[in-house]
Amino acid sequence: MSGSAAPLGVFDSGVGGLSVVHAIMTELPNERLVYIADNANCPYGPRPPEEIVELSLGISHCLIQRGAKAIVVACNTASAAALSTLRNELDVPFIGMVPAVKPAILSTHSGVVGVLATPGTLHGRLYEEVVSQYGADVQVLANPCPGLVELIEAGELAGARTEALLRRCIDPLVEAGADRLVLGCTHYPFVIPTIERLYGGHLEVIEPSQAIARQVRRVLSEREFLANVPAFTPNQYHATGNPSALARALQTFMGISATVGELTWCNGQLEACDAQAK
Repeated sequence: MSGSAAPLGVFDSGVGGLSVVHAIMTELPNERLVYIADNANCPYGPRPPEEIVELSLGISHCLIQRGAKAIVVACNTASAAALSTLRNELDVPFIGMVPAVKPAILSTHSGVVGVLATPGTLHGRLYEEVVSQYGADVQVLANPCPGLVELIEAGELAGARTEALLRRCIDPLVEAGADRLVLGCTHYPFVIPTIERLYGGHLEVIEPSQAIARQVRRVLSEREFLANVPAFTPNQYHATGNPSALARALQTFMGISATVGELTWCNGQLEACDAQAK
């Protein structure tokens, strides 16, 4: 299968990329998606860039084998570490993630912007270039939030542990005068309701999933890859770890009941297993 009828590939280290999937489904309802959550290796944030590159290549090869006409790297850390390699080595269009620092910088009234992201994203070239290009007159304060991805993967979007961690990461940014909070990890939008409850009126939360969905439209349109009619087959969801975790996240985050296939890593390649979850 090729061209407009082929599926769009999307991957993340875990369930966080579902925030991007949701935006793509809203922007491009005719597209059929194949999603891979590498939850066997989640989180990517603490991993060295070389390992993230290898994981991203393995997942991308798997998506291409499933006919992907383009691939969305729905992970800020993987985009920072691997996007240039993926584009150089593989012959499909790639759309990556960059923390939405530019709109935050352009809209701040206080002159202070806060960023929550993993260390891999904050140390990446893409993030540094955006801050360097647009942040000359604005103070950009970045704070990693270790442990938040794991809580979201476990479905803890609220509650005492999540609130305590968010306060520990965000309070210093608010105290420094930040009036914009950029979410630089695709997992983080799932705790926006908790952030708004804790900091309503003090922070405007900015995340890029809708902008990424519009970029996907532009890339597919330029190559005449846009699906013109609704897909006849459902989206596919796969996990490299526990498929039940992704199935639960699809139900919790998106209200979707779907069968999740299990993939396993073998010598840098992804292979299908018999196990499925729903």
